[in-house]
Parts: sequence; structure tokens; C-alpha cells
Amino acid sequence: MPIITQAMIDAYDEFTHVTLDRRRFMETLTKLAGSAAAAAAIAPLLAADPAHAAMVAEDDNRLKGEDVTYPGSSGEMKGYLVRQADAAGKLPAVIVVHENRGLNPHIRDVARRMALEGFLVLAPDFMSPLGGTPADDDKARDLFNQLDMARVVADGVATVAFLKGDAASNGKVGAVGFCWGGGTVNALAVAAPDLDAAVAYYGMQPKDAAEIARIGAPLLLHYAGLDERINAGIPDFRKELDAEGKEYQIFMYEGVQHAFNNETSEARYNEEAADLAWSRTIAFFKEKLA
Repeated sequence: MPIITQAMIDAYDEFTHVTLDRRRFMETLTKLAGSAAAAAAIAPLLAADPAHAAMVAEDDNRLKGEDVTYPGSSGEMKGYLVRQADAAGKLPAVIVVHENRGLNPHIRDVARRMALEGFLVLAPDFMSPLGGTPADDDKARDLFNQLDMARVVADGVATVAFLKGDAASNGKVGAVGFCWGGGTVNALAVAAPDLDAAVAYYGMQPKDAAEIARIGAPLLLHYAGLDERINAGIPDFRKELDAEGKEYQIFMYEGVQHAFNNETSEARYNEEAADLAWSRTIAFFKEKLA
């Protein structure tokens, strides 16, 4: 097993969230690893592995899942809608917002996990305006540069409206997002006054005090102790949330990496932190969306 250092993880984080320059990342990783061969062995351990087995199988007979289309802000949105097969009565609804690799198998798996907890779950494909999520993670990441964030947020608002009006929904809608999706959920909490609960995993915070003042949903915010890039925004965010009297909880998971919830990334996943954050998320949604 190659030794993976914090500097390597930081270099990967910069590549995936800042530069999107694979050549530069591999050059940096080669220097840190000592050889091109070592870098080639380490890179897959840092990245998400799409071949990783799902925690909940796609054909699990406890669930009913389907690919759907629904009205976005200015065009058709694609998504993955899933619920328990034997669910009776109207269900609280949860939007699951993907990372910057789009609606991939991992996020579909997360949606199924959420559905097993008793929710009507929709995982939107926010790359729908660009034709949908490509199969290749690197291509998906590159395409994110073309996304219009104003439209992303508007499509998120449309997704809230769609679920509130769904016949299977009890009219209460929460949202949970990871990484890019965590930042998107924070932005959605600003833009959607009828969002009932918001959970952001290591997500970028709103910067403008006037935006934070518009947040209506209670917030549950999960952060990774070693995630310096995202954590730099916490003090100002906390200050403004307090100043505006907003309802929020912040949990810091010490000693873990950004993306600690993603079990397809061997170098960054932390089972203990992921399980604890998930239990807190489910309890929060069950309280706020009942």
C-alpha cells in the first residue's frame, strides 16, 4: 500500500476544486511520491473509484427507483427518484445534491440509502443543461466550468417546488449536498424560502451577509477537520448566522479529510465520521420534515 501524505491529498483537492489541471496535478504528485510510477499508483487511491460496490444495490427490492424528468427553471431537468417500494401515505422529501462529478453511481447510492430511511428522494442532475452527467468523472469535472451557478440555484428552487407538489410528498422538503453539492445546498437555503431543512457536507459558505440574512431553513453543517480550504469560511459564516439569529448546528470531524463521506475514495473516506454524520443527518431530517 503506497504511503499517502497530507500534501498529496491537498494537491488532489486543489486539482479537483481549483485548477482542474490534471497535468499539473500529476507533476506535483510525481515530485511528492518520488517517481512517476509511484504517482500513477497513488492517483487512483485519491480519486473516487466508480467501480466501488454500492452500499444499496440498484435492484434492491425494498426500493422503487426511476430516472425522471421534471420542469427546471428554464428547461427540462433529469434526476433519479427513489422511495421505499411499500411506502404508505405521504412521505417527507429530500433532495440529494451531487459533487462536482455529477449524478454518478455513488450519488444514486446515497439517494437509495436516504430512501431506506423513509424519505421520498430526488437526486437531480444539475448538469442537465449541458446534456447530463457524462460517464467519465474527469469529463464531468471539466464540464462544471460551463455551469451557470445562477441557473443551478434556480433549478434547485424548481426542484423544491416539484417535490412539494409531488403526490407522494407530505409537502416538506429538505436538501443535503456534498462538496460542490454542499455549497449548492447553502446557496439553495438562501434562494428557496420554502426549503424546510438544509444539510451541507463540507460545502462552500455564502459570503454575503445580505444573503445569509435570507436563509429560512434550519441548517446542519458538517465539516472535516483537515479541510483548510473550506474551513476558512466557517468563522465569518458562524458570525453572520449568529447575528441574524438563524437556527444552525455545526459539527467538526477532527482528523478527517474533505469528502470523508465518500466511500469510493479510499484515501479520504472515514467510516466513523461518515456514519456519525449520516446518523445526525437522518435524525435532523426526521425532526424537521415530519
